[in-house]
Amino acid sequence: MELYTGPVIDAHHHFWEPHLGYQPWLRPDAHIPFRYGNYDPIKVDFLPADLTDLAASINLNLVGSVTMETEWELDDPVGEMRYTQNIADRFGLPNAGVGHAILKDPQVQGTLEELAEIPIVRGVRNKPGQSDSPASAESNPSLLTDPQWQKGYAALRTVGLSFDLQVAWWHMTEAKTVLDENPDIPLIINHSGLPADRHPEMIAGWARALEFMAQYPQVSIKISGIGLKDQPWTVENNRPIVERITEIFGTERIMFASNFPVDSIAGSFADIWNGFREITSGWSQAEQRAAYAENAVRIYRLPSDLLNTTSEAVRTAAHVEK
Repeated sequence: MELYTGPVIDAHHHFWEPHLGYQPWLRPDAHIPFRYGNYDPIKVDFLPADLTDLAASINLNLVGSVTMETEWELDDPVGEMRYTQNIADRFGLPNAGVGHAILKDPQVQGTLEELAEIPIVRGVRNKPGQSDSPASAESNPSLLTDPQWQKGYAALRTVGLSFDLQVAWWHMTEAKTVLDENPDIPLIINHSGLPADRHPEMIAGWARALEFMAQYPQVSIKISGIGLKDQPWTVENNRPIVERITEIFGTERIMFASNFPVDSIAGSFADIWNGFREITSGWSQAEQRAAYAENAVRIYRLPSDLLNTTSEAVRTAAHVEK
């Protein structure tokens, strides 16, 4: 069985320049609680040339990418996607971006309309908050249950944007209302539903949460962010996670992603992508192509001709500013 060599769209990563100061948590003196521990090593610029060079170093046929919001300053809700559009115009990547909007804000409609006018924007992420454990979830629900937040979610329909959900798996059933009432708004689960605790009872709960989400046709999931604190990124650690997600969602509703540079704390680019390729080496060509590229094109509404682009052309563009 050979490792996949077809087109790849990295469906979740970040471009940033921390020295500009737009992300408070990435400033030199900032140290917030972080699931991988000390994150000082990622307080460095990461731009298209960096991503494409990493892909070339492991012969990953990277033909496109989707960037995720980076907790930009809240008083500038549209600034990050304007910045991201400028990056794309200059270097050819990313091909889509997911911005941020505070859905509980009664005035969020205006922000959503501004975001939707930026060509690169395909969706929004607004982390709804989470409790520390399954035991505390009932007494500390997330904003998924908040009526005003739910109104903001429904407003995504009016501007044609999707929603990226990053929340602890023990809050996922709280999404029932927005999923039932908004079947036409695509929802993409981030980072595999955050299976950080690999104890059997926790993994069983995580799998049940994903099964709940998977019953909704508008839900898909990104396999990313599955590194473990203070442990190396290995196929042995992560094969069960990838395989269980695939059993639940099927190869037609999953996307692979690096979450770089964040996940560089948990594993190298080679560890992560070669790990994914080893885990999926027994899949059919059609299944691999769907999970590595075609699903991202469909879910994030990307140009289909990306699938015929070469990684060499993408890398060249990333090194030559327009």
